[in-house]
Amino acid sequence: MESIVLASGSLRRQEYFRLLGLPFSIMPAMINEEITGEGDPEKMAEELAVRKVERIIELLTGRLPQWIFGADTVISVDDDIFGKPANRENARQMLLRLSGREHKVITALALYNGKEKKIDSRVVTCLVRFAKLSKADIEWYLETGEWQGVAGAYRIQGLAGCFITSIQGSPSAVVGLPLHEFYVMLKKNGYPYGG
Repeated sequence: MESIVLASGSLRRQEYFRLLGLPFSIMPAMINEEITGEGDPEKMAEELAVRKVERIIELLTGRLPQWIFGADTVISVDDDIFGKPANRENARQMLLRLSGREHKVITALALYNGKEKKIDSRVVTCLVRFAKLSKADIEWYLETGEWQGVAGAYRIQGLAGCFITSIQGSPSAVVGLPLHEFYVMLKKNGYPYGG
């Protein structure tokens, strides 16, 4: 099977690649992922995922691999977009906004196909509902440090799972890689995987 360059340092995405048995190498794209807080969250996530792939293409010009994959996840509540919190206080404010409410988790995928010399992208949106969080809940969670480096300041697959009352959509998308959509994307682009 052909190796895929994973333009991400996400441990969850690496775990999913291993689970799927996909050969891959890791090359985090190191782009500016700063989110302004307003705009179309689906478009923003897709732009970030595509920019990650484009950055690897720039870095590897002249020795491009056959496949490069990038993804990005953002959280949207009301008209605000949450990326990764800058610090603990920023994480606290995000958790306060999510408390007792439903929000969108948007994960965008981008796959470079070297044969076609093109980038295919798609966006998956899920709805997640948080329980009402007490101040003690929030402080306890902040102490765990799980909020660091993740969109919306929470990891659903970790202790924040204690706060989730419902998910509509792909659970794996909320973690950062919607498996069904990724499988379909690989097949559509001719990657030799599956049946």
